[in-house]
Amino acid sequence: MAAERSLETLNEAAVKEVSEKCNHGPIGASHDSMQPEPPFIKDPESATRTAAVKAEAKANQQITRNADSEALQEERYTAFSKSKKMFIIVMSAFGGFISPLSGSIYLPALNVLSLYYSVSDSKINLSVTTYMILQGLTPMFIGDFGDTAGFRPAFIICFLVYVCANIGLATQSSYAALLVLRCLQSAGSSGTIALRNGQLASVLTPAERGSTVVALIQVFSLLAPAFAPLMGGALTATLGWRSIFWFLTILSGIALISYTFLMPETNRKIVGNGSVSPERWYSKSLLDHKQHAEDGVESLRVQQARAALPRRKIGWPNPWKSLVMIGEKDVAIVLLYNSIAFALLYSVMTAVPSLFQQKYGFDSIQIGYCYIPIGGGAGFAALFNGKFLNWNFRRVAKANGLPVEKKKGQDLRNFPIESARLGAVFPLLLVGLPCLIGYGWALERNAHLAAPLVLIFFGAFGTVGAFSSLATLLVDLYPGSASTVTGANNLVRSLLGAGATAVIDPMLQAMGAGWTYTLIACVAAICSPLLLVVIRKGPQWREERRLRLEQSTKVEAERTQLKA
Repeated sequence: MAAERSLETLNEAAVKEVSEKCNHGPIGASHDSMQPEPPFIKDPESATRTAAVKAEAKANQQITRNADSEALQEERYTAFSKSKKMFIIVMSAFGGFISPLSGSIYLPALNVLSLYYSVSDSKINLSVTTYMILQGLTPMFIGDFGDTAGFRPAFIICFLVYVCANIGLATQSSYAALLVLRCLQSAGSSGTIALRNGQLASVLTPAERGSTVVALIQVFSLLAPAFAPLMGGALTATLGWRSIFWFLTILSGIALISYTFLMPETNRKIVGNGSVSPERWYSKSLLDHKQHAEDGVESLRVQQARAALPRRKIGWPNPWKSLVMIGEKDVAIVLLYNSIAFALLYSVMTAVPSLFQQKYGFDSIQIGYCYIPIGGGAGFAALFNGKFLNWNFRRVAKANGLPVEKKKGQDLRNFPIESARLGAVFPLLLVGLPCLIGYGWALERNAHLAAPLVLIFFGAFGTVGAFSSLATLLVDLYPGSASTVTGANNLVRSLLGAGATAVIDPMLQAMGAGWTYTLIACVAAICSPLLLVVIRKGPQWREERRLRLEQSTKVEAERTQLKA
């Protein structure tokens, strides 16, 4: 009661002061009656209570301001600031850059390693095949782990495994050890692509996933297959093939340290839109721990947001979720065609060292230069495709009378996202497939060096742009499980790519470059009408899947209540 009387006295004094400034006096009093009142603080105990009341009032004002700020954050798709959001995007790109880098930087050393281990080209290509097999299997486990335990701890585990594998590769001296450690290297690096897509889906709305920033990130990742061989060729020619793996050790060590100290958790099942601080210690960076110590007790709104998040049970990663996704009709078609395009491009990249050495007598450094047109075409495709996807998204939304939500996130239930994403695939295929056929015949006829390099540039432009659009669609089909669906994508395309790398050398020897790439490109062309089926039937299949998942979730919730 004493605290209440003190608060009333403070309020009366504040009203009196304002009224005096306005020359009106206190409400209900004359100017003559405005005499200073005796102080109400009579003893030290009363002064302490008054100070406490003032502090509480100030704290309540701060809580009100924080609540208003949090209310605005809740309306947004992500509560991260622009600078922090950009940091997350850049770090995700850096993490995703490592997988294609380690897969391609190794290619110019294939001829050297074949001589070192005294094995045939087909056997040394097995080190690429085994790498791709693990590249397909691992993301199913690490993707599910990232979707449940968080992207941050999953990234750290990947980098730790990758660092150890590279140290082993740099110090081993047997063919068997090469195959085993390449599998371990793939296990550490391949999961980063799935985790990268999951992180980007956590902070970017569907309308932003084709933005220039995302396009630049895709360029950053897609340039790896081009400039990594150049680096690998230079390292092999100057410092020896072991220097490739020491270089990767240093690079992945930097990534490991950066993620441990700086990277925040972005998984929406753990931090919501970023306004909720993660509970578990491994989900917090050192900066998060410092910020949490400075902020102190969470506000009621944040506590309510935390309580609204789904309860997480972290167990052994379940690859079955990715396999179930592969069984969905629309996802299966998109995965199949994406894998065909990927296998086509990878069959070209894997054969570059042997073909250009046989046709033009190139060494490791010169072979590395031959990958630059591939990277240039891939980078140009990412820039072009990013802008086109954004434009086509807006066009489809306008045609259907729907608004484009960049802050809150687009409701895709009634949005034909299949048309918005697949609209770019067919023009890109019309460019890419004929150029890859021409590339094979240019090599077959021993044409001038400029001919295959120009053709491979446009071939990479078309195929990379196509499977970039398809990969974006997969994330849109499963926005809440982007890492898991990316794991399914990696499984199918890596297994098909591994098969392509295993058979490309025997096919080249039996059929020649011209007929080999003609056959592969024709397979891609014949299968392309399947994408029209997705455009036509995809929205219906997607709605059926949504209703089925809602029903299963409801049944599971009822079972949980009965058990409780």
